[in-house]
Amino acid sequence: MRLLQRISLALAVVFTLGVAGAPVSAQVTAFKQAIAEAAAKDAALAAFYKARNYKPIWTGRLGKDSQRRRAFLAALAKAGDHGLPVKRYDPAAIKASLKAAKTGRDRGRLEVEMSRMFLQYASDIRSGVVNPHSIDSGMVRKVVRWDRLQTLVAFEKSSASRFIKKLAPSTPEYLRLMKEKLKLEKQIGRGGYGPKVKAASLKPGASGASVVALRNRLVAMGYLKRSASQTYDAKLQKAVQLFQLDHGLPTDGVAGKSTMAEINKPAEYRLQSIIVAMERERWFNQPRGKRHILVNLTDFTAKIIDNGKVTFITRSVVGKNESDRRTPEFSDVMEFMIVNPTWNVPRSIATKEYLPLLKRNPNAVGHLRLTDSRGRVVNRGAVDFSQYNERNFPFNLKQPPSRGNALGLVKFMFPNPYNIYLHDTPSKNLFNRNVRAFSHGCIRLQKPFEFAYALLAKQVSNPQEYFQAVLKTGRETKIDLKEPVPVHLIYRTAISKPKGGMEYRRDIYGRDAKIFRALSKAGVALRAVRG
Repeated sequence: MRLLQRISLALAVVFTLGVAGAPVSAQVTAFKQAIAEAAAKDAALAAFYKARNYKPIWTGRLGKDSQRRRAFLAALAKAGDHGLPVKRYDPAAIKASLKAAKTGRDRGRLEVEMSRMFLQYASDIRSGVVNPHSIDSGMVRKVVRWDRLQTLVAFEKSSASRFIKKLAPSTPEYLRLMKEKLKLEKQIGRGGYGPKVKAASLKPGASGASVVALRNRLVAMGYLKRSASQTYDAKLQKAVQLFQLDHGLPTDGVAGKSTMAEINKPAEYRLQSIIVAMERERWFNQPRGKRHILVNLTDFTAKIIDNGKVTFITRSVVGKNESDRRTPEFSDVMEFMIVNPTWNVPRSIATKEYLPLLKRNPNAVGHLRLTDSRGRVVNRGAVDFSQYNERNFPFNLKQPPSRGNALGLVKFMFPNPYNIYLHDTPSKNLFNRNVRAFSHGCIRLQKPFEFAYALLAKQVSNPQEYFQAVLKTGRETKIDLKEPVPVHLIYRTAISKPKGGMEYRRDIYGRDAKIFRALSKAGVALRAVRG
């Protein structure tokens, strides 16, 4: 704050007294000329200042300019709280420019630089520091960036402090993440979670130094009250179960290999996850819909959310961790469901997985129909599959509606360029796994019928009876949703809990690690707050 006060005082002196020894008219002319030159290569800045006849919004003598300076500098002082790259808009740079400002031209260049810095900060805190598309091909979410010219125009007409305050996401999730980030930074300042547990695994009844280390880490994480016990007793077992629940692990109360790996992750690693989650929340800084479907890929769940509350939840299976199977992240709108669907085998699967089988045995995958480009069934015995490859294979493969259909008995459609949708599956056993990344990219649901009932409840009086009647026909049937529902496929390894605390999930596709590397390269740094 002392730095901000010195900067504000310096600004007041420079901009109130002007440049000693220079005629006022000459100062004004040089000032405006400097603004025009400094803004020339930036279309938004050039248009903004030209429209206002090169009058300042930061460096003028008017009270509003002073208010803007104070509000902006105060915001920059808290940029680190948001996990932003502080050095990208360092107030110290402004101070240095002030000390060097000797002429009207100096002030003009500083005026444009402050606007440029403000636009950078506004974009970073509202829509994210880095571009997801440049980090991972699976992050295809459309990030909304404000028009830079309109941002400046709106800022100039608004209360500076209120405008800046509204830039950051106002979602409960973002606010809770920032609160937990500050708590974790203080924890790191106190030394983190303490020494790692050296034992590979521990069970109830165990005792010794490793049990003490386990107890101390759980105390530091907030799962256990301090005690002098050296035994893996009932209290420690319960603490382990709570930890497991918050980390998506089987809640058996045994600190096995997977649980111990998560317990031993340092506080700095968790802080990285929170910072990445805040960046993701900035990318997702848009209306989600009063009713929407939320699929968190790392959590292997699909939820229906009404007015901010979860009204339905089911387990899910997501894409396998392979280059062509990972489920992408994006938002779209669910428009309809298809009961008793036909599975039109994607070409990539047909040529990469089934064509090699057909080459060895033309009667392989007999549950699939071979059709030509006109949809006519082709006699397999008349086809020499050996002459075809991934590029020239001219046929399609289809699986008619049935309980054994790869899509199960219903699929939920939100037409998108990635051919991703939610659907039933005959492979029910996969839902018993803890990590459920097995599909070719689409989202499989454990309770697809109940999911359908919840969606149809808004448009029919007895959704279960209605759905079952359609299902029993055995015919492929499209059911339109009278009110389309937004669908958001997200990827969060750090999730805040409404009543305080955090949940963490594994970085199944390695995307969060890539994001943090990009943020670090942009200047984002971990902090340790002491005292």
